[in-house]
Order: sequence, then C-alpha cells, then structure tokens
Amino acid sequence: MADGYLTTHVLDTARGQPAGGLTITLYRIEGANRMKLAEMVTNADGRTDMPILPKGQFATGTYELVFEAGAYLDATGNPPETPRFLDQIPLRFGISDSDAHYHVPLLLSPFGYSTYRGS
Repeated sequence: MADGYLTTHVLDTARGQPAGGLTITLYRIEGANRMKLAEMVTNADGRTDMPILPKGQFATGTYELVFEAGAYLDATGNPPETPRFLDQIPLRFGISDSDAHYHVPLLLSPFGYSTYRGS
C-alpha cells in the first residue's frame, strides 16, 4: 500500500489571511474521463481537516483540484463582478511517486493566483 497523501492550503493574499470556507473538489483524470474523488471545504486555517487524498487512496496518475474561488470571493465581500474574473480555478497536476506527500497550495486574490508543489 502506498504511503503518500495529498494536501492543499489556500491563502487569500489580498486579505493577508487563510481562505476559510472555500470549497475544493478533487478529480482523477484518466484519458477523457474525469472521476470525482472528494469534495471538502477549507477550515479557518485555509486547510482541509484531513488530507484531500489520504493514504490508502493515493495512487500515481493525473489529478485535478478545482477551487471555487468565485463563491469564496462573494462570501468575503469582494466587490461583485458579472462574470467574476476568477470563478472556478482548476489545477491539473501529476503524481509520480506513490509514497510521497504532495502539497498543492493556492495563493489567491480576486485577479490572480499562483500554485507550486509544496512540502
């Protein structure tokens, strides 16, 4: 059994604080198929309460995290736009080591974002 797991963390860089209450959905991508594996909401620290892909479910392959940025920005009182510049943010990435900890954070503002493979 693989020892790896996947975590994420969302920071609201415009407000200088964690992005609590943001919905994240995880999909596994296999060719043209997209299979939903998990859906979680970030806590007050901008993290999910447990790994979004825990040990035992972790496997190599292609995955996609979808961050519901528009709903989060609406809930935090950012001036509304129709449509929002950033609404859903999909991050597609590969997992090549089934025994590693993959951490895929999102740094978010109303008009931009960045990500990286953390630890």
